[in-house]
Amino acid sequence: MTVLPVPRIEAGNPYAPVRVTVTVQGPDGPLFEKKIFTWGHDVTTTTGGSHKCDGTNGGAHTSKVPTPTAALDHAAKRNGFTWDGTWYASFDDYAVDTVKGVSGGGSAYWSIAVNGVPTQVGGCQFEIANGDRVSFTWTSF
Repeated sequence: MTVLPVPRIEAGNPYAPVRVTVTVQGPDGPLFEKKIFTWGHDVTTTTGGSHKCDGTNGGAHTSKVPTPTAALDHAAKRNGFTWDGTWYASFDDYAVDTVKGVSGGGSAYWSIAVNGVPTQVGGCQFEIANGDRVSFTWTSF
């Protein structure tokens, strides 16, 4: 398991972690729920390779911020589960494909919501804050 150092929490530190609740809801019920510390960082997936996931993606923010996909990555690394995503250079972001072995497949996808509201941008572009509830939900279409 990879151990990630936690940045120092101090006033004005743009890399200061936030504490959020990450939930993963699969087609048959809850797969994961826990409070974690997270911050924007580079993410590596089997399918998508290594890319930044720090809120500067797509020019969304001028400085690094914590993001939903970075939170999922931290949750997975610290709690012994896997996730995978495809990198789309045209969006400068990942699409989450699989969490804990559950794939969206051809008839579903992993939707992202923060505090119950679907994000309107990718999971590496949306800024999250202390106390947020970050949800990845298997959604059929």
